[in-house]
Amino acid sequence: MEFSPGKRRGLIAGGVLCAILLLYLLAQAFRHDRVEGHAFDIPSGKDRIQTEVLNGSRKSGLARLGARRLRRQGIDVVFFGNAGPPGVDTTRIVLRRGAENQAERVRGALGVGVIRIERDTLRRVDVTVILGPDFQPDEDGRP
Repeated sequence: MEFSPGKRRGLIAGGVLCAILLLYLLAQAFRHDRVEGHAFDIPSGKDRIQTEVLNGSRKSGLARLGARRLRRQGIDVVFFGNAGPPGVDTTRIVLRRGAENQAERVRGALGVGVIRIERDTLRRVDVTVILGPDFQPDEDGRP
């Protein structure tokens, strides 16, 4: 059976599209939004607090441990890293946008911190946490 060049191109394009669709469906079937034992559910709704956690102390890995604690408490940590040169003497919780009770909830989850209000909607987070040496991570440091 012989096809015209135009019909042959159409059949090839249709086959390629079917293959792409099949690969997409297979990828969706094996997709995991949560890795068992490691990841935390992302909070949703009006109670969601988007937070960045920065290490302002000389203790290595403190931001990661602080982020884990906040995530266990249902607070969405969108970034964690270093705050620049260490030198913060106490943990700071900086409210960027939203209500003051959001900063109080973060402080409650961490167990320490001085709340400051510095509105900055360009940061795209509700609260910035700068961890100081007064923050004590959990014993094992694991979620």
